[in-house]
Amino acid sequence: MIRVITQELKRHAPFTMMGTLTGVAIMMVIILTGASPSVSRALFWVFHPLHVLLSALVTSAMYVLHGKRSWVRLVLIGYLGSVGIATLSDSIMPYVGECLLGMPNRGVHLGFIEKWWLVNPLALAGIAIASRLPRTKIPHAGHVLLSTWASLFHITMALGTDVDVGTIVLSAAFLFLAVWLPCCTSDIVFPLLVAGAQKEKARAT
Repeated sequence: MIRVITQELKRHAPFTMMGTLTGVAIMMVIILTGASPSVSRALFWVFHPLHVLLSALVTSAMYVLHGKRSWVRLVLIGYLGSVGIATLSDSIMPYVGECLLGMPNRGVHLGFIEKWWLVNPLALAGIAIASRLPRTKIPHAGHVLLSTWASLFHITMALGTDVDVGTIVLSAAFLFLAVWLPCCTSDIVFPLLVAGAQKEKARAT
């Protein structure tokens, strides 16, 4: 299982880097055009809920394909693997980066609380879709991009008017880490660990 997880992390690093580059390009456009933080705020509340939906779909699909079916476990894994890890990726890790870089408008935006009526139903919808049509390849690619852009707009909400090259480079590094580790954990590590534990328990009994 550890070997599989390590291979998956290595395999997804280049794609995550490509997503990060798109994020840097969008950040440059925002900086050069002097776009208002309200634009980033609006876009964050588009991409973060969509990220939760795809994350729930992929995480739940991985469990359905590799684990012993249990509706209780499916809902728990799908919800925690999407809402929990998407919050870490889109909000908490970017906020840590914003604090370390001293960004003037930093703040934590917790979708499952602030817009509970949108984020939580989308997580449940992803779980329901995966239970009937478990697919992982295309949703995972979309998940990585959506996570990149959600994390990016969380960061650009916090930017001030004076942005130097160092801030852009370090923001890109935080953006990569905020997507690579949580997304691979959500889509691959978390459901495979639970599925593997179920199989070990089944063999023991």
